[in-house]
Amino acid sequence: MVTKVPPRPSPARGALRVLLATGLAAGSLAVVPGAAQAEDAKSGGTTLTVAVSQSIDSLSPFLAQKLTSTSIHRLAYEYLTNYDPKDAHTIPGLATSWTSSPDKLTWTYTIRKDSTWSDGQRATAEDAAWTFNKMMTDPNAATANGSFTANFAQVTAPDPQTLVIRLKKPQATMTALDVPIVPKHVWEKVTDFSKFNNDKTFPIVGNGPFVITDFKVDQYIKLKPNKKFWRGAPQFDELVFKYYKDGDAAVAALQKGEVSFVPNLTPAQADALKTQKNIKVNDAPGRRFYALATNPGAKAQDGKTFGNGNKALLDPEVRKALFLAVDRTTLVDKVFQGHAVEGEGYVPPRFGSYFWKPEGAQKRAYDPAAAEKVLDAAGYEKNAAGKRLGKDGRPLEFRILCHATDPNDKAVGKYLQEWWGKLGIGLKVECLDSVSDPWVKGDYDLAFDGWSVNPDPDYVLSIHTCGALPATPKDSGATDNFICDKEFDGLYARQAVEYDAAKRADLVKRMQSRLYDTGYMNVMAYPNALEAYRTDQIKSITTMPEAAGNLWGQDGYWSWWSAVPAARAEGSAGGSSTGVVIGIVAAVIVVAGVGVFLGMRRRSTADDRE
Repeated sequence: MVTKVPPRPSPARGALRVLLATGLAAGSLAVVPGAAQAEDAKSGGTTLTVAVSQSIDSLSPFLAQKLTSTSIHRLAYEYLTNYDPKDAHTIPGLATSWTSSPDKLTWTYTIRKDSTWSDGQRATAEDAAWTFNKMMTDPNAATANGSFTANFAQVTAPDPQTLVIRLKKPQATMTALDVPIVPKHVWEKVTDFSKFNNDKTFPIVGNGPFVITDFKVDQYIKLKPNKKFWRGAPQFDELVFKYYKDGDAAVAALQKGEVSFVPNLTPAQADALKTQKNIKVNDAPGRRFYALATNPGAKAQDGKTFGNGNKALLDPEVRKALFLAVDRTTLVDKVFQGHAVEGEGYVPPRFGSYFWKPEGAQKRAYDPAAAEKVLDAAGYEKNAAGKRLGKDGRPLEFRILCHATDPNDKAVGKYLQEWWGKLGIGLKVECLDSVSDPWVKGDYDLAFDGWSVNPDPDYVLSIHTCGALPATPKDSGATDNFICDKEFDGLYARQAVEYDAAKRADLVKRMQSRLYDTGYMNVMAYPNALEAYRTDQIKSITTMPEAAGNLWGQDGYWSWWSAVPAARAEGSAGGSSTGVVIGIVAAVIVVAGVGVFLGMRRRSTADDRE
């Protein structure tokens, strides 16, 4: 299979540029922001400030897994391919075209000539080959994205424009290798990838639309436009991600004009902001799921167990009873106030081809009476005080990890305490600023969990495979909550090599069915993307997808790259003469190419635990 894209004309000030895929892929006609408005001496510069509530886990693309971190890496580094903001089909990134051998075991990518590292050196196939080879040979470099290269047999760069990847067996994600490509001449100096967080020397060399210029832990991260970016420089003079521990404080900052954009609003916050002058609320179907994760007994690939998870949760009957006592309808109505859809499967309904939900007898609908019967039949009796007793004769009491910055966790926690309390089971809600430490150590019973899912769910499925477990208890792994199930692994292996879209979708649905039946994950809701921004700071901005899409956590860099400053909008080719555009791609007009290319893809900006 072949995808070809003709060379893109050099950007000119204030002009539209065409990127048209003429092979088997679709292409896009993209507004090139940044040229005419990149310098504005009169205004003194414009800053787009995004409020975030999640800490940066690492500025190393080899280690980062949290959504905020990987979203920033999307801005700082190019990937081989990207995703069209209209409908998320695969489009060129660092690679302008790609071909596969008839047996699909050898993939050849043509690397563009016009991608330059921010220090002036040209980005080449050697940078990509070095990035992948480092992940293949150093387990620490494979921490965040190792699932992509686990099946690679050899990666070479015969010349600066040619990257060749030879596989052990076919791999369905070869047009969706969501791995940041790093500059070899910078990163080959790193000696220990497990400890290098890339946060000491600025500016950080990259080839994405932005360059990271400064960072202070739990305070801010600052970026400047990459004037050498091949697609065109962003229009804002600076992009700042500012940390707010408290969501209400972030909303107050938005109201005062101290920040430009706030994601992850509560329904109450969104409703209050809808009446505010110069503020636009975006309420779109979400790409995330919101779930309960149970500790299945933390263990490493060497077989050693660790952590202090409650062993009662190893009993599937206990997990079944707990989930039968969760009223999803109430959570959607009362906690999310209707800004969500009831959850069951692992993939949100937004991604129709992979969406699954249980039917008939498999479905575990809210039924507290049935939950009581399950526990009684399994031998978990109540004492005189009404407390349910474990097999050790002690009252069943669980802990649940809660994000202190997420009011939804706290609200749902209160409902769970009430519902499970009626079963005779105690629940302690432990809200922490960062849940990472106890989670990685396995020191939890249950946890509120949530990941962003891409149209291709490969990555979020991979985090529940045995291969994602840490090598030893002292190592890091890509696992979400230590699930290791041989049946699930077998299905994952089959879908990873299946190129037939319908057959692969069926396998993905069977994986979700298996995950549902094991009871280790209880998906409770698919929350809407509730976010807001100031229209007197941002004139127009690209949503993804075009129809009712989100701005925060996109597959790509479209929102911040396309954003037009309100002060510069008049007369700007990248601006909108009719005001802010939401629901329509403000900076991208898409033209269909010839035919359809099977674009298999993974996570959104490293769709990550929050």
